[in-house]
Amino acid sequence: MRYGYLAPLAAIAVVGCANTTSAEGPSSASASAPKAEKVSINENPYPSTYKPYPGQPTAIRNVTIFDGEGGQIDNGVVFFTDGKITAVGDANTPIPADIMVLDGTGKFVTPGIIDIHSHLGDYPSPGVAAHSDGNEATSPVTADVWAEHSVWPQDPGFSRALANGGVTSLQILPGSANLFGGRSVTLKNVPARTMQAMKFPGAPYGLKMACGENPKRVYGSRNQKPASRMGNLAVNRQTWARAAEYKARWDEYERKGGTPPARDIGMDTLKAALEGKIQIHNHCYRADEMAIVIDMAKEFGYKVSTFHHAVESYKIADLLRENNICSAVWADWWGFKMESYDGIPENAAIIQNANACTIIHSDDQDQIQRLNQEAAKALGDGRRMGFNISDATAIRWLTYNPAMAMGIADKTGSLKPGKMADVVLWNANPLSVYARPEKVWVDGALLYDANDPKRRPVSDFELGQPGEGDTK
Repeated sequence: MRYGYLAPLAAIAVVGCANTTSAEGPSSASASAPKAEKVSINENPYPSTYKPYPGQPTAIRNVTIFDGEGGQIDNGVVFFTDGKITAVGDANTPIPADIMVLDGTGKFVTPGIIDIHSHLGDYPSPGVAAHSDGNEATSPVTADVWAEHSVWPQDPGFSRALANGGVTSLQILPGSANLFGGRSVTLKNVPARTMQAMKFPGAPYGLKMACGENPKRVYGSRNQKPASRMGNLAVNRQTWARAAEYKARWDEYERKGGTPPARDIGMDTLKAALEGKIQIHNHCYRADEMAIVIDMAKEFGYKVSTFHHAVESYKIADLLRENNICSAVWADWWGFKMESYDGIPENAAIIQNANACTIIHSDDQDQIQRLNQEAAKALGDGRRMGFNISDATAIRWLTYNPAMAMGIADKTGSLKPGKMADVVLWNANPLSVYARPEKVWVDGALLYDANDPKRRPVSDFELGQPGEGDTK
């Protein structure tokens, strides 16, 4: 759909008009004509209003630390104040005398868990038709839709992910019915009345794309294009070609002025993706399709951040490493459709062993509550295959790597001074099936404490209902 700008008509009319002159100089009409202002696109029309909850300076000592970037400190200290990590180190790290100090003996600290692939809020609980807002399955190209415009902050899944999974940030993606599914949004996992109050400040947008069975099944069943994998690529390529033309028109307008091009909301997203401002997250299972998408990205000059699901990444791990593309995978989901048939439980470990970017994701309102266990399963399968992968590296699959792929690693994803104090204290090694979050801080604010039932987030939707706030 195309939309015209609400630019002043007089200003648009003046742009590009000849400058009338005479022997005596510019005409009085020309001299008095107002100068047209350049039309620009507001790239952030729904800005974040997120404000951290209040916290207090806190130190955790005598604790095993996984720093999120692959490092481990035994008998360490984590200290945060004013919502930021202040210091991380060994037992000799100084701790001010006038702050809250927690004894972490026998316990573990990690950065907050980050889920790169979630549909919470867009497919909230309860999962009824009235809540199904994740797929705009009306056209194979819906780059104009934004996942944030479906997010329901009252989804009880948010508090379950915080309390059971230690999830402090998550990317909400549109579904995979369409080749171009629309924009994603990154949220801080905090109770809020509005989506904007959860919106991660400064996080770049993502673009959800999908290849393979889903688009061709959805639209082929309606006897329309695409109905095959070659149809998928044809529609993809034609859409990118149009996006390149749209970008060229705007680039020319920026250089020369004149009448601004007619605005297209979907093309705004694709233009930003071509400019590298929007991260591309591509739902893709098969290795051969991922290789084709990589070539298509080179053809049109964009960059794939991450292949999601990617059950056959193990077949092309070297190619993914060479192109600096992450794989967001499950530990062991496979076989539920033909393109997932070659999934193997060693997938994540093989990707890691090739020194390619490995991420464990959920794509599920229940699995987001145990991503630590999913990483543990993938780690165990890798070790049984003979790969020497450390616990600290497996934690990176849940923290720094997703932050990097989402463009927020400068702000969160690891326990480094100056970063957001998104911190989880686990009652045991988080790669143990028995481990649970004991305390969860978001920007230094204690939002969950297993030992304090009053500090268990409860959404408005749950109030007065049986089991409200229950962490099971």
